Amino acid sequence: MTQKNGQYQQTGWNLSALFPGSKDPAVDRAVEELETTTAAIEALRPTLSAEMSGKDFLAMLKCVETFTELTHRLGGYGHLWFAENTQNQGALAFMGRMEQLLAEAQNRILFFYLWWRSLDDEAAERLLAHAGDMRYSLEQTRLFKDHTLSEVEEQIINIKDVNGVNALTTLYDMITNKFVFELEEVDGEKKQLTRGELMSYVRSASPELRAAAYQELYGVFNKEDAVLAQIYIHRVRDWATENIKLRHISSPISVRNLLNDVPDTVVDTLLAVCTEKAGVFHRYFKLKAKWLDMPKLRRYDLYAPLKKTASKQIPYGDAVDMVLHSLHEFSPVMASHAHRIFDEGHIDAEVRSGKRGGAFCSSILPGMAPWILANYTSEPRDVATLAHELGHAIHALMAADHSVMTFHSALPLAETASVFSEMLLTDQLLTEENDPVLRRDLLVEAIDDAYATILRQAYFVLFEQEAHHRIAQGSSMDELNELYLSNLAQQFGDSIDVSHDFQLEWISIPHIYHAPFYCYAYSFGQLLALSLYQKYKEAGDSFKPKLLKILAYGGSASPNHILSEANINMASPDFWRGGFRLIEGMIDELAGQS
Repeated sequence: MTQKNGQYQQTGWNLSALFPGSKDPAVDRAVEELETTTAAIEALRPTLSAEMSGKDFLAMLKCVETFTELTHRLGGYGHLWFAENTQNQGALAFMGRMEQLLAEAQNRILFFYLWWRSLDDEAAERLLAHAGDMRYSLEQTRLFKDHTLSEVEEQIINIKDVNGVNALTTLYDMITNKFVFELEEVDGEKKQLTRGELMSYVRSASPELRAAAYQELYGVFNKEDAVLAQIYIHRVRDWATENIKLRHISSPISVRNLLNDVPDTVVDTLLAVCTEKAGVFHRYFKLKAKWLDMPKLRRYDLYAPLKKTASKQIPYGDAVDMVLHSLHEFSPVMASHAHRIFDEGHIDAEVRSGKRGGAFCSSILPGMAPWILANYTSEPRDVATLAHELGHAIHALMAADHSVMTFHSALPLAETASVFSEMLLTDQLLTEENDPVLRRDLLVEAIDDAYATILRQAYFVLFEQEAHHRIAQGSSMDELNELYLSNLAQQFGDSIDVSHDFQLEWISIPHIYHAPFYCYAYSFGQLLALSLYQKYKEAGDSFKPKLLKILAYGGSASPNHILSEANINMASPDFWRGGFRLIEGMIDELAGQS
């Protein structure tokens, strides 16, 4: 990343902190070190017993830690290189080679995790006392104690995934990231666009352009709908075969809940409150229709701006400055972590054909600046996305003192820093803005984003729950389309008209392919961040150390433990309702201005 006249320039990223290149000798050295480490772990197998000393157990853990660092480095490089250009055959080949290599290495040390899960609680607790910072990762592993198969069966599953479900999701990425979209502007000019560029038009002031953008999106997806739906159906069947039939986990979503170390009842409560409070957004959509002089919003108009003119384009350098300033005002420590991402060239913000769509932050190793992928199109919404992904990076760097096995935040807390960073940006803009019309527009954008992050994501998960059930009964693509339209009808009630083309929205959601039931983490994280932000507004500077402590935990303790320290009871419906109350306050302020 380069700077010119104090502003950062929009460029690709630099992966050299992982490896100078795919053909560099450093890759071969890392593969050799992985082999040496794997062999060393295998050699320690005869020493494993419930009676082994704490010193021997820690020595084994140190080897496993080194193994994990190497797999993160090799696997991370492959996935990041592929994300740059999903049509790059060299990147695809490297990623495939690494997936195969790492699966085989993982199989060779699988015995350690199976042994660890087989221990009785008393023996495990004695050894955990010697695990140091790796303790919680071992506690998480034991959550699957009753769902673990034999060593040979577990090895077969690992091998199967490389050329099975992992290959399917790679194909999904290759197909969908190759799509080119065409849109005719109001002046008659036709443009060829990436998905990220196309989606900027759903926030256009023109109702015709908003509708055209969605129609083009689903028109293009419609050309491959049967293939994409079949990939999803096989993904779901694979999930059920492994986790329900073989591992005997109680339900498809319970698999994700175990991985997240969150009780089923907490997730049920979260989703129930989201459906219970959907009326908060129904009220907002009805008010928005009135402000736009429409009898009722169409689904095309959900993110429509209230202003009639096009949004002001925000140059990339200005966007970076805005985000860094808002972070610095809250915490210079957080801002310094964010600066590292740019200074070390770890962000790819360019818009290119073939590049993976959307945005993500990839934290590979503790203390190493994470990599951020964004598709920055100069729309105001992209500034918030930048703040969001930088929040993820800050979270990882705040946890840099932890082991590679515990620095990653648990998924339900993974959105804490990202959403909090977005809110800092929004609050700064509101504080600096005196024009009531512009303040109104900022509030509208904030509420639109809250809908997209809370209610929309919760209903994705509700769709997934029913889709997994229906697919087990043999449902077809057409039946899943009908199910999704029914899901939208429940989500919007009588507040929005949903056209038939939105039946294909589900096949355009990468998360449900890559990580089933992942999306409730967004609802969880947004409502949690709203609660934490409200505490900050009430307590002022005295709250800051509490947030920084939450972030510094990384994934070294359970979500319940971390939140309990902040006096948050995630099992309480009232806690989740509190986030909706803050949104209601924003809607009340808007209603009072209009």
